[in-house]
Amino acid sequence: MKVITEEELLAFMRETAYKPMTYQELEEHFGITDAADFKEFLKMLNRLEQNGQIILTRTHRYGVPERMDLVRGRLQAHPKGFAFLIPEDRDHPDVYIHANDLKSAMNGDTVLVRVSSKSAAGGKLEGEVVRIVHRAITQVVGVFQNNESFGFVIPDDKRINKDLFIPREGFGGAVDGEKVVAEIVEYPEGRSAAVGRVIEILGHKDDPGVDILSIIRKHQLPEAFPDDVMAEAQEVPDVIDEAEIIRQGRRDLRDKVIVTIDGEDAKDLDDAVNVERLPNGNIKLGVHIADVGYYVRENSKLDQEAYNRGCSVYLVDRVIPMLPHRLSNGICSLNPQVDRFTLSCEMEFNEMMKVVKHDIFTSVIRTKERMTYTNVRKILEEEDPEVTERYADLVDTFKLMKELALKLRANRMRRGAVDFDFVESKVIVDENGKPVDIVKRERSIAEQIIEEFMLAANETVAEHFYWLKVPFIYRIHEDPDQEKLMNFLAFVANFGYTVKGGKGNKVHPRALQTLLEDIQGTKEQTVISTMMLRSMKQAKYDAESTGHFGLAAEFYTHFTSPIRRYPDLVIHRVIREVIEGGGTLSEARMEYLASRMQDIAQQSSERERVAVEAERDTEQLKKAEFMLDKVGEEFTGIISSVTSFGMFVELENTVEGLIRLSAMTDDYYHFHEQHMALIGERTSKIYRIGDEVKIRVARVNMDDHTIDFEMVDMKPRQRGDFAGGRGDGGWGGRGNKAAKGKDAGRGKAGGGKGKGGRGAGKPGRAAAADFVAADEAAGAGTPGGKRGKRGGAAKGSGGIALGRAEARADSSAGEDTGAAASAPAPIFGFGSGKGGYASGTVAVARDAGPRYRTGEGKSSRRKKTSASGIFIGARDEGAGEAAPSRKRGGGKGKNGGGNATAAFVRKKKK
Repeated sequence: MKVITEEELLAFMRETAYKPMTYQELEEHFGITDAADFKEFLKMLNRLEQNGQIILTRTHRYGVPERMDLVRGRLQAHPKGFAFLIPEDRDHPDVYIHANDLKSAMNGDTVLVRVSSKSAAGGKLEGEVVRIVHRAITQVVGVFQNNESFGFVIPDDKRINKDLFIPREGFGGAVDGEKVVAEIVEYPEGRSAAVGRVIEILGHKDDPGVDILSIIRKHQLPEAFPDDVMAEAQEVPDVIDEAEIIRQGRRDLRDKVIVTIDGEDAKDLDDAVNVERLPNGNIKLGVHIADVGYYVRENSKLDQEAYNRGCSVYLVDRVIPMLPHRLSNGICSLNPQVDRFTLSCEMEFNEMMKVVKHDIFTSVIRTKERMTYTNVRKILEEEDPEVTERYADLVDTFKLMKELALKLRANRMRRGAVDFDFVESKVIVDENGKPVDIVKRERSIAEQIIEEFMLAANETVAEHFYWLKVPFIYRIHEDPDQEKLMNFLAFVANFGYTVKGGKGNKVHPRALQTLLEDIQGTKEQTVISTMMLRSMKQAKYDAESTGHFGLAAEFYTHFTSPIRRYPDLVIHRVIREVIEGGGTLSEARMEYLASRMQDIAQQSSERERVAVEAERDTEQLKKAEFMLDKVGEEFTGIISSVTSFGMFVELENTVEGLIRLSAMTDDYYHFHEQHMALIGERTSKIYRIGDEVKIRVARVNMDDHTIDFEMVDMKPRQRGDFAGGRGDGGWGGRGNKAAKGKDAGRGKAGGGKGKGGRGAGKPGRAAAADFVAADEAAGAGTPGGKRGKRGGAAKGSGGIALGRAEARADSSAGEDTGAAASAPAPIFGFGSGKGGYASGTVAVARDAGPRYRTGEGKSSRRKKTSASGIFIGARDEGAGEAAPSRKRGGGKGKNGGGNATAAFVRKKKK
């Protein structure tokens, strides 16, 4: 009899008529009579149950989670204790999980959650963890604290919100104040802490280099390659044998004028280009990519290691490569004047920039010159006589490249691609890892040339293989969430801008690009681009081609960086296999590849997220360290984001700091969410994104890598201006007799002690779901997805969860180049944003505030409103545990849970 496959069993269990069965009933149903088959069947049941794909009930019956109201997904924890489940089923909304319902699950774990309640609107689900399928965190990095007979590790990752208990025998020689890596021996249950043992001592937390090493360990980034991987790398030849070129039948392009253009410090050169004008007036563009797949064979040790790493990680002071240097900087790097195997994509463009002919083939090239962005810029923009003379025979080639790139870009803009032009910076460190300068990266014509050429090749390859219907990996960027987009459109209407909608209220990216062009050079440019970025989704890898919204491209893939990105390496293998197979694959091969592609896409997307977080952490750390000796100095900056607990200000050197609401002492400020502004109650002074302010560096916190600013000319509040005296934790609330009408805000109300702290709570963290913008649109070739900054707001405190990250410019050029690849753009919120939790301009955010679902708090009554219709604040005496508030306005808890005056929204008409 035929052996039952996992797919058949799962399909049977998903049928509507299926009722959970015991293994004996399943055995009978499938007619299993052979003892060996029965043994295999039991093993399969056990395996599926271990993976959480099926569930064994208390009555020993098997069923699938989705039929039992269980949702499988990844947990995203918050420093305040609660978490969200990001379901594997993309259409399922996120599920909020209260701290008490987490069992022992931790951030990143794969879990099964039972949905316990739903809001009337159908979104906003709540649930509890039923089972932990896979542990994501097995070790913790943090500072060791010795308490004689026992110790603790205080985690660097604030999403692990309980210290790790270390019994005496688990100290491993660690002393007080050292940074250590501790292995978790027992996971936390209920109120008890997790138990661990020290497995590695990184050094004292203040020692040079320990800070970056801690981040590497925190994200569990691999460093050295295993011996078997290095042994395989050693077997790869250093040079190309002429007989090998002939044997493989590669097209010989060694006589063509092919160059690489990268940053000065780039060592892994994986793309080279050439252009020529054809007799018919068309321009032919050749993009030649290192044929890494030829050397890294499928399922080899090198391949398995590359899969696990997913991509190269570019930290401030080092690169953690995906492949050993012998390959990435050697035989796979398109170094000048040497033969290299490549995969080439040649495209012929007519006057309208349409590809009238294209060809994808295996080739051998010998690059004429290793150009830098700086030198190409000097030739094309500065017309530097010395550099122009040095590369005299290439000047005409570069001029033609410029012509083609500008035409391609104009065509892309016409089509409707969204181009966020944010500034990107690089922290310069000395040999001890100490930051000495922060420089802005230029995005000149040289970077644009490579950016446009790579985009063209990626689109051409994606479309070619889409129509061949072979298993492939695409880079997709889904359409923005309708609710978030509508919120954004309402927001820009405040500035007098309207965005044209397409069919059925769908907004075409062209309409958004038109808006970006309209606001160019205006005061509101920053605020509007920032809010637009927030309304979009992340770009990611997928086995299905669903288009790329940000690029307005129907087909898109990553073909151009196989040295540093695993998806590129995978599709290179598919491409070469199809070419060698005469344009097709065998049925068995098609089936095998199809079964693998979605897993590879998901793994690659997850590893990309980890790389982005690690890169952001190191940049944030070094920027904080750079500002350490500047405490007390004054700077001029631009308000980059406004939240309920204060505002972030970005300096000219891209360093960002927070001015807390509690430090704004000349007035009481209300956070007006609709306008993203802080409005003075008495003075009507308004602070909004894009405003220029003069600040002083107040303090730098090297534990959290955060910087606090204060306003230079901030006068203290006058006594008697306001109702309310000093509260237990800051300024008290308004007196019970709130002033009405025109007198509101003038201090006419009765006094009274406030119980809740007015001082703005510590900013939460902008959690895992950072935002990646229109994928390639923001520039060429540096470490994609650059770093972000601290953020997070207590939504119950009336804010939106808000942080800083940077637009990811996946332009596919060499990653450690000096190009202006990605640029600061805000990230926000927490989680994937499904289910109505994500914070758009007016959506309820997932960050902390009193009483999301717990019944501890009692009333949260509405206070009187001021003449403008803005709430003056709400008192919530009973708020206990911090968790996202359902209310638009958050309250002040007894424990000073954020800033009560932040809870303002437009007064509803009766």
